[in-house]
Amino acid sequence: MKRHGNLFEKITDVDNIYLAYRKARKGKSWQNTISRFDDDLDENIFNIRDSLIEKTFTTSPYTEKMIYEPKQRIIYKLPFNPDRIVQHALMNALEPIWNSLFIHDSYSCRKGKGIHAGSRRTMDFIRAAGAGAYCLKMDIHKFYPSIDHDILFKIVQRKIKCPDTLWLLEDIIYSIPGGKNVPIGNYTSQWLGNLYLNELDQYLKHKHKIKHYIRYCDDFILLNQDKKFLRRMAEVIEVFLADRLGLRPSKNDLFPVRQGIDFLGYRHFPDHILVRKSTSKRIKRRMRDLPSQLARGEITADQYRSSIASTEGWLLWANSYNFKRSLGLAYA
Repeated sequence: MKRHGNLFEKITDVDNIYLAYRKARKGKSWQNTISRFDDDLDENIFNIRDSLIEKTFTTSPYTEKMIYEPKQRIIYKLPFNPDRIVQHALMNALEPIWNSLFIHDSYSCRKGKGIHAGSRRTMDFIRAAGAGAYCLKMDIHKFYPSIDHDILFKIVQRKIKCPDTLWLLEDIIYSIPGGKNVPIGNYTSQWLGNLYLNELDQYLKHKHKIKHYIRYCDDFILLNQDKKFLRRMAEVIEVFLADRLGLRPSKNDLFPVRQGIDFLGYRHFPDHILVRKSTSKRIKRRMRDLPSQLARGEITADQYRSSIASTEGWLLWANSYNFKRSLGLAYA
């Protein structure tokens, strides 16, 4: 397997750091920290570059926040300057390399590989698997908090040989103490998580020749006509996750495809798609709260319109006319 070197010059290139800055500030230009950064933009950009070249950069302390939607988890936040800019600068160089390593049906955080692309591929697989097929659906118990730093860094070292880039990746990977946990909230975390589970992807596709397999983050499905085969694969996957990655599944569901596959926020049937019940409840709460949030000044008019448009886009993908009508979003 090819190992990539000579990456740090690209990461620390001033034009790349300017690009990283623009990506990191997208949709957040109203924040005071960004306004202050903009006041001395050139100097701040060069300071970031110098901190990388001189290796004085280190990941800042995290701010933690507990969220409860769609499930309870801790979100870790880093300062805009320098951390979020540095992470974008790093991934500008690494994204094309890591993208080339991933299988076609690994989704999440990749360009053209979002929820709707994954949903479309799920429907393709349902039809290709044929009538009477079964689905094995699994996910990982506390995936990001369970990622082992040493295992992850060894995987990274197999792909990257540039010492300076490895120095930066090591600093980010080990920025949380305790030997485990890739912080949800870091721009790099979804990419590192994808790289971690790429080990499973490659194992299933090349060792076991699994044809109908899709993974989105730590949720994945396998489709096959043979129920016993899928039951055996569940055992194989559990052993691989434990032995190679220090992970364990939290769910292991095996059922006929005709019952509908609850995946990516939708329920996929052979001839139609519905919005998942938990998703529809969350949408109802959000739509109910939006007007009062706007009235209290908690969100701007642009954010209000953006949220409405996002909801409409989500529902457009499913057979959801009656649900849209209940929200006042269906038009004759």
